[in-house]
Amino acid sequence: MMSLADQTQTIAKLFISKGWTIALAESCTGGLVCAALTELPGSSDWFERGYIAYSNQAKSECLGVPVELIESFGAVSEPVAKAMAEGAQRNAGANVGASITGIAGPTGGSPGKPVGTVCFSWTIPSGAGEFVTHTKTKLFSGDRRAVRQQATEYVLTELLALLNDH
Repeated sequence: MMSLADQTQTIAKLFISKGWTIALAESCTGGLVCAALTELPGSSDWFERGYIAYSNQAKSECLGVPVELIESFGAVSEPVAKAMAEGAQRNAGANVGASITGIAGPTGGSPGKPVGTVCFSWTIPSGAGEFVTHTKTKLFSGDRRAVRQQATEYVLTELLALLNDH
């Protein structure tokens, strides 16, 4: 498995080769993904911006996530993750949007959504000005720090796979 540093280097090369930019929308990771990507010198060539939309209000105000979507599915859901990624991509005018929303713990879990539940989404060009959005939900184990770290690594692993496919 590729290290986080190697992943970010490869992601950077792919963005540069495609002439693409990315915008991130993070909730439970609180900026860890943005920090990992902007650790690289020259990241301003392809990293457009990041949103840390921790509260439901921020998700709605900054990313355009409909309040009704949050009320219907909860902030930790694939529909909300999808709206976050699409909102980040659209608001930033970036080629790619990615999002993370989850329950890092130690509190906040429920029987249906235990601590460690994290929803992800990636919006990526599919050609002719169109975009396709992918969503996934994962259940990570460990303490708050471990859940946040695993979520950071996972979103980048999947982003790399999507970039290689497009």
